[in-house]
Amino acid sequence: MREEAWLRGPLADVHPLVAPTLHAFAQVREDIAHWTKGLTDAEIWSRPQGLAPVGFHLRHIAGSVARLTTYLRGEQLTPEQLDAIPREMDPGPGRLTLLDQVNNALQQSEQVIRALHPATLADSRSVGRKQFPTTVMGLVVHLAEHTQRHVGELIVTTKLARNTQAGRTSPLPVDV
Repeated sequence: MREEAWLRGPLADVHPLVAPTLHAFAQVREDIAHWTKGLTDAEIWSRPQGLAPVGFHLRHIAGSVARLTTYLRGEQLTPEQLDAIPREMDPGPGRLTLLDQVNNALQQSEQVIRALHPATLADSRSVGRKQFPTTVMGLVVHLAEHTQRHVGELIVTTKLARNTQAGRTSPLPVDV
């Protein structure tokens, strides 16, 4: 196995203050592909012990990354984005479609993040209908941490859906 994304060195032409989010996105892709490999559609949409399904986490990662990126651009959510939020828990597509949705959202966000000028990192942004205040940098950081939070939940739910006993959440060998 390769080392985690953040240990693979600097990213060319990426400001070091935003690079950690891009590293997090790379890790997200690897982790969700690894942990969802072999899951059936039934397992993806199962709710072991009442937890939100793996499918929800995949759909929510894609949707939340797109929504946060909208705010990062200084825009407000579209009616379509708002309408999709309450349907994230509804059973739907299978693994490959959900992974494509996540990858597309991450790619679009990466383009926006790569284009950020460092002088704009402290610029004000507002989030949600209540217009909560934040900054460009605040959104860049939240994109990484919120996405990783849901990957962690996805891993736990995957283990329960498979009835896996292993406690380790990293795909790396135990002796690393």
